[in-house]
Amino acid sequence: MADSPWQGDTCSLVDAFRSGQRTPLDELEATLAAIETSPLNAVSHVDADAARAAAATADVTLPFGGVPTGVKQGLSVAGWPACEGSLALADREHGFDATHTVRLRDAGAVLVCQTTQSEFAGLNQTRTKLYGATRNPWDLASTPGGSSGGSAALVAGGVLTLATAGDGGGSTRIPAGFCGLPGLKGTYGRIPKGPDASLGNMTAVSGCMSRSVRDIARYLDVTAGWDPRDPFSLPKVEGWERDLGTRDLRGLRVVVAPDLQGKAVVRQAVAELIEAQAELLIGDAGLRRVDVDVDVAEGSLEWAVGGMSGILRELGDRWPECADQLTGAIRYGIEMSEKLFTLEMAKAMDVLRTENNEKMARLFDQADLVIASTNPDVAFVADGRIPTTVEGVEAGLGNNGALTIPSNFYGNAAISIPVGSVDGKPVGLQILAPHFREDWLLDLALLVERNRPWPLVAPI
Repeated sequence: MADSPWQGDTCSLVDAFRSGQRTPLDELEATLAAIETSPLNAVSHVDADAARAAAATADVTLPFGGVPTGVKQGLSVAGWPACEGSLALADREHGFDATHTVRLRDAGAVLVCQTTQSEFAGLNQTRTKLYGATRNPWDLASTPGGSSGGSAALVAGGVLTLATAGDGGGSTRIPAGFCGLPGLKGTYGRIPKGPDASLGNMTAVSGCMSRSVRDIARYLDVTAGWDPRDPFSLPKVEGWERDLGTRDLRGLRVVVAPDLQGKAVVRQAVAELIEAQAELLIGDAGLRRVDVDVDVAEGSLEWAVGGMSGILRELGDRWPECADQLTGAIRYGIEMSEKLFTLEMAKAMDVLRTENNEKMARLFDQADLVIASTNPDVAFVADGRIPTTVEGVEAGLGNNGALTIPSNFYGNAAISIPVGSVDGKPVGLQILAPHFREDWLLDLALLVERNRPWPLVAPI
């Protein structure tokens, strides 16, 4: 029996099951023990009995056969809590399995636990009144980011090799960057929502937290593809894992702009690391660097206000009586949105999205890829306020998502790749690509992974 969970990637764990080196049931027991003793505070619910039953009969010939898998709070698993990380909804439970979780189960994944998220997936710090602060395995005083903070912490912390994630404003890429993991935000619609899908402001996509690029590729093979309950879902594309690393990327035009040319205040040491790693990647892949104006729309306020309408939908008649049960940032956001969400604000949001679409389209007419930082700085505190300054420069609360939100508004593919550290904490390099070019992003990430490998788990 394994004394501790697998410390490699998910694909190698499946290989270990198939060779008899490990068994799914032994791996599950090691995972349950690690969850019990973990200092990360990244798990909000454990379904041990159902997981044991699934592990005992796991078919290891399947893509994720026998793999203990975490599910982010916002993704439906029948009978599991449906609290959205909020004390105000602590009494709710999911009544059905999401298409996403059904596909994972069909691929052999053993759904073992629910991972913590920021309240209503609305912040890039995973800290709630219901569960407290989730911690970064690289530095327990720091946040793993959000909203998929629990998933990132468990995967980087050596507890799980695989967990679901979501990205509505950077919620996969931000924690991936903070925790030293690869994190893909796919094209909008790549992995379907539903059943009972709420489209909201149409920025959120589903994905995963994993330790390797091939894990992400296999995950797309399993979960992506059209579902009739999500009319915006995309047709299935075959061969993500099979074709990984086979594309000739030479000559693709790339812009390097760590701060998206002034859209965020980025720490100098982080910007310098991104510049240096970008040059290495350009050389590895044979990319062609070009000078293009990165004129994307500023939209942090509009993104936040737009998202609050979805939160109010979730709260329903509980608002405003539940106000004291909400974290300060969410409560403030709702109150501000009630004041701001007028007809004029709705028109402004429509104009912003239209402008951003045009600007992003012009950008990708002139360049194939954009390299930026994932986050303005390394991970900040787990307990306490989200910082609004960088190296003494006032940047505002929206600075922490300013580098990721443009791709959520536009719906294009983007990825965070671990490329080093500052102050002992991971730094993620973000690459933006046009719609449907996840293949380019995965191949570029694979080049980095092969030439400058990152630690699969944090050294805790």
